[in-house]
Amino acid sequence: MGAYSNEELPLPPVSDFSNTRLSKHVHDNVHGNIYLDPLSLKFIDTEQFQRMRDLKQLGAAHMVYPGAVHTRFEHSLGVYWLAGEAVQMLKKYQGLELGIDNFDIQTVKLAGLLHDVGHGPFSHLFQSEFLPLVMKGTEWSHEQMSTKMVDHIVDKHNIDVDSEMMRKVKEMILASSGSGRKNDAGEKRFLYDIVANGRNGVDVDKFDYIVRDSRACGLGCSFEFQRLMQTMRVMGDEICYRAKEYLTVHKLFATRADLYRTVYVHPKVKAIELMIVDALVEANDYLQISSFIEDPSEYWKLDDSIIKTIETAPNQQLRESRNLIRRIRTRNLYQFCNEYAVPRDKIENFKDVTAQDIVCSQKNGGVLLKEEDVAVSNVRIDLTRGRHNPLERISFFKDYESEEKFSIPDDRISHLLPTCFQDMIVRVYAKKPELVGAISEAFENFQLNKYGIKAQVHATPEKKKRRM
Repeated sequence: MGAYSNEELPLPPVSDFSNTRLSKHVHDNVHGNIYLDPLSLKFIDTEQFQRMRDLKQLGAAHMVYPGAVHTRFEHSLGVYWLAGEAVQMLKKYQGLELGIDNFDIQTVKLAGLLHDVGHGPFSHLFQSEFLPLVMKGTEWSHEQMSTKMVDHIVDKHNIDVDSEMMRKVKEMILASSGSGRKNDAGEKRFLYDIVANGRNGVDVDKFDYIVRDSRACGLGCSFEFQRLMQTMRVMGDEICYRAKEYLTVHKLFATRADLYRTVYVHPKVKAIELMIVDALVEANDYLQISSFIEDPSEYWKLDDSIIKTIETAPNQQLRESRNLIRRIRTRNLYQFCNEYAVPRDKIENFKDVTAQDIVCSQKNGGVLLKEEDVAVSNVRIDLTRGRHNPLERISFFKDYESEEKFSIPDDRISHLLPTCFQDMIVRVYAKKPELVGAISEAFENFQLNKYGIKAQVHATPEKKKRRM
């Protein structure tokens, strides 16, 4: 393998600054100065890419964390920069051995830049919650749409770019989704693990959003991606890490899971997202929102401003949607009733709980609940591989003189590390505040019928039940 001169690598960036005079630079609040090469600028300076300025990175999280107003635009610039830093680092120490050339560097940087250009409004809500309700059985994904948008940008703006480069860019974008083409022998498989790593989940996309999201929300972040960037090494066409960095890799996944619980699926954030989904579903027949996903030339017009379009439209057909958005503006939200964590031994065969399950658990007497009165959120939080330990798929090496790569069983490192790698949380909301008591009682009955116990930590507060 390529020789390294020092055991402890230097921290300064390794970017090749010989061409920075030909580049434009922007100052990023996470990575400092980012240099944008001329080809990348041709993609950035298009209406399709600039659309990402109107896509908040964290959807509705800014309604709970006011600082979380950063967008897919700056995240994409960040991933572009880190992708370039990563491949330059590999070239610096193993360039001759791996055959990394300028074509490879440009390809990886473009993949980082364009990986989210197909994202829908309100983060993952559009793909995972809205579309399944209005297009049953759809297999649409933002990764696939990103590849279509890339082609559309090239054609629309007559960008002179190598077709083989763009083929690889699209495959790198799809690498983590499982829908990418299997790479031919000799195609430098390790390059496909830098932006969206379908092999083990360690990639610069996570490096950027974990630090960026933590900073925007005012949360601390002890994960240092720089340690992994500075010490990674390719062995057997796979990016490997020093064994001493095992806990740093674990912290990557643990920090991501903590962000999910604390920010991404915060109970109040989910309440707002449930209302946005209902508003979009109500408006879909009139605005034909879902039809935009068929054509990139139309899709680029769809962003977070769809909510303002609904809110200010006078049309009677949008009245119900407008009322929901007005409730969000005035903080008259769906009321969180309670939640429980699915028992560990029940997670494997768990089926999503529905509003019908809760309504059918209501005992006779009192208010008669309807399915449309109840909203249920089934929240999955894991370390990227469901019930499995993601570190099982990561290869490590002893030191830079070693030619052997190996995996590390977690019990060889610490007995304090988790033995379960997935949480399943069921949350129930009342769409009308006066129904919190009745829905909370039905939710408790459901738990008793399902598990023989009340799995929730505590009963719904009486003050919340009395709220009108």
